[in-house]
Amino acid sequence: MIIEATLIGFLCYLGALSSPWLLGLTGGWYLITRPLVSGMLVGLILGDVKTGIMIGVAVQAVYIAMVTPGGSMPADLNFVAYPAIALGILSGKGPEVAVARAATIGIAGTILFNAMMVLNSFWNHRADVALDRGDERGIYLNSAIWPQATNFVLRFVPTFIAVYFGAQYISSFMDSLPKIILSTMNVLGGILPAVGIAILLKQIIKNYTMLIYFLVGFVCIVFLKLNMVALVIVGSLLALIHYNYKPEPQQSTGAKPVVDDEDEF
Repeated sequence: MIIEATLIGFLCYLGALSSPWLLGLTGGWYLITRPLVSGMLVGLILGDVKTGIMIGVAVQAVYIAMVTPGGSMPADLNFVAYPAIALGILSGKGPEVAVARAATIGIAGTILFNAMMVLNSFWNHRADVALDRGDERGIYLNSAIWPQATNFVLRFVPTFIAVYFGAQYISSFMDSLPKIILSTMNVLGGILPAVGIAILLKQIIKNYTMLIYFLVGFVCIVFLKLNMVALVIVGSLLALIHYNYKPEPQQSTGAKPVVDDEDEF
């Protein structure tokens, strides 16, 4: 398990917000830190790709509308994507329990994120002092080396500890929990993805009449049992109808016609 914990911890560092190694945010935060991708990677490392993808899809639905502008971090998606999904696979309790646990770990991860921001301010101050002294080596160390070392420690070490030691105790710990707690976690884990999708709809839907399309898709999946190909065709037809046959905006009747000065003569 030491190799698996090391690989997962290293991926957690590579996908961190301040990690530059995978084309910056493009390959790190916006690719391998997405739970949909990390679930497959963690499942591949732990030997259970199917469960990893199932948990990743469920967790991704919760955070599908999460926005992190500037230094605002409502939940640390990096810790959600790796230690939380890894513990969800190791516990063997299904995606619902894993989602509830991931939400808790994500909120707790903001503590480490804020700690990293505070430490980065310290390194920036040291870099300013080195700049005033003309110390090129000090500028390099305090602007590049020490911040990345701090980022590595705060990402790799907690993830390694959680996966390595959690693999030994998480299954027995989950089995020792009362049934009412597991039932509550199952219910919460089933609700949270719906909350994430509702937040996404709130952000992208400006006119509430567009909810009709969402309801049509819901009926097609739940009641008509359409597969993905049929659903794509239905969605394409609805998009074509909406954008080609929507009514033109009415002009204001109270607007006065513009009079050209040349027409007066």
